[in-house]
Amino acid sequence: MSSKNSLILILWTCATLEEARRICKELVEQKLVACANIIPHVESIYFWENKVENGNESKVFLKTVERHFEAVRDYIIKHCSYDIPEVSQLSIPNGNPDYFRWVEEAVQVKIS
Repeated sequence: MSSKNSLILILWTCATLEEARRICKELVEQKLVACANIIPHVESIYFWENKVENGNESKVFLKTVERHFEAVRDYIIKHCSYDIPEVSQLSIPNGNPDYFRWVEEAVQVKIS
């Protein structure tokens, strides 16, 4: 059973490193995420508008709690340059208890 205070990882792919840095900083400042990891350059191959595309993007990993997912997702959708950005959630059922506590303190919620 999932708790709204469970630790999650949000995956997001964005157009540029500058966009990733800007939005991640804003999410951390708003205490919606505890940490953002940015992989500056990934190559993506995808199907868009009836053809296969190839492009360079940045990949972002955001650490937060489940109750913040919708706010983070909505913020990214509103502030990023993509028409349909990838914003997906993965549960983190177990890990270093000290790290979980740090995330909890950073986003100001109690992880149960």
